[in-house]
Amino acid sequence: MSVKKNPDFFVAIDLFAGGGGLTAGLKRAGFKVCAAVEFDTLAATTYTANHPETVMFSKDIREVSSEELLSTSPTNKIDLIAACPPCQSFSSLTAKYKRKDSRDELINEFARMVREIKPRTIMMENVPGLALKGAHLFNPVIQEFKDLGYSISYRVLEVADYGVPQRRRRLVVLGSLSGDIDIPESTHSEGGTDGKLPWVTVRDAISHIPQPMPLTKAKTKGGPRAVGWNVCRVLAPQNIERLRASKEGGSRADLPKHLRPACHQEDFGFTNVYGRMSWDKPSPTITGGCTTLSKGRFGHPTRLRTISVREAAALQSFPDDYDFASDFIDRVCVIIGNALPPRFAEMMAARCYSKLKGENRVHE
Repeated sequence: MSVKKNPDFFVAIDLFAGGGGLTAGLKRAGFKVCAAVEFDTLAATTYTANHPETVMFSKDIREVSSEELLSTSPTNKIDLIAACPPCQSFSSLTAKYKRKDSRDELINEFARMVREIKPRTIMMENVPGLALKGAHLFNPVIQEFKDLGYSISYRVLEVADYGVPQRRRRLVVLGSLSGDIDIPESTHSEGGTDGKLPWVTVRDAISHIPQPMPLTKAKTKGGPRAVGWNVCRVLAPQNIERLRASKEGGSRADLPKHLRPACHQEDFGFTNVYGRMSWDKPSPTITGGCTTLSKGRFGHPTRLRTISVREAAALQSFPDDYDFASDFIDRVCVIIGNALPPRFAEMMAARCYSKLKGENRVHE
């Protein structure tokens, strides 16, 4: 009996895996994810709760060898290395602090794994600022990939243009050893122009989710994880008044001066706080503060509460049954806010999958 030269599946590795949003997208695109690396133990626990078939290396990537990762592959090779290396210093949300973060240079660990494993395709997602303020790190890595023989494409994309119910701009890099690989064209647009689908809205994403439980009550019901993390924080009376005065889709600029915090009394500084989302638009960027009114426009469009943790996850395009394996709300919100939206990851990974399928057909 003849043996197929090429398997019926493609194998991927997820670096800086967080709680598994990228892996969820890789799997939806058709990849078998054999290994993941994540230093944060709580994020790694959430990852494993949802992707138990993947070998998790819960340690500093600098202590992980390419041989260890390669040994997990059922085909003894890797078709895709996907990575979301932390580059917080180049995020627009942290730019004002102008602090150097030692984690910024972890992009070089992604480059090391690519250099040593030589996967057929590569995929990286990051903040847009990496290609600008972080050019001293980004450009040498891109050049190394080209020197290794990869054709590289990169572009800053809006995730709402790919069916995610959220406004979030991300830098995407795709690479292939077998010729050009293009960034996928968008599938959605504001208003559904140019023959594309309209943006997915907050209403589309969360209106089916039942009314959440206050966090304090959830703690008496076995913990927030036991109720699927459909919980929200109990707001102070003054924050309830702020929401009462807020307009759908508005910000702290809508608040009368007496309801503004002292640091927001004047018309300067961040305005994108103490506001509500719009039902019929994508949400603002979901961050680690996604259930805290002072950290963004995270008020529910019509109710006197913030969005719930489960609603935040839905706006990141996580499935409703995704298990956030902790009972600490701050940590779970960070896992959700740091994630690459699975829907967006799927769209990018599908391009790599198609490239690999085409390459296999040529060699069969």
